Amino acid sequence: MLIRRDRAMVAVSVMLDVAFHGGRAATVNAADIAERLGLARRGMEPLLQSLSRAGLLESVRGPRGGYRLGRPRRDIRLDEIVAVATAEEPEAADGPAGRLQELVVDRLWNELEETARRQLANLTLDELVRRATAAGLRRPAAEPITFAI
Repeated sequence: MLIRRDRAMVAVSVMLDVAFHGGRAATVNAADIAERLGLARRGMEPLLQSLSRAGLLESVRGPRGGYRLGRPRRDIRLDEIVAVATAEEPEAADGPAGRLQELVVDRLWNELEETARRQLANLTLDELVRRATAAGLRRPAAEPITFAI
């Protein structure tokens, strides 16, 4: 997993985008998510499907379809998101070898990963949405205001 895995970071960003722009009540279009994150929609679809199969997202079909959170954002921990995102990634086996690597560096890396896992287990999507709000980002209104005369 170690700290910066692109797929894990994208998964957290996608989940935060859905939580921030839609939550449990409104759906968020995959094309809009991709545009806001600067990603290709086609490349993001397998990740959205994995998150949906895991119950972290719900996929809604139809003209107002898209994705919404599968559970309240306070109940979705970041370690769950990272676990889903990295479950299908093969472990890199082309790294250094040898006794120093095995007995010192690999053990250090395992300790660092365990620390990161504990930190991620203590953070929820709710905390990230609060951080976004504290940073000055505004959540969109639930329904656009329209006037008819």
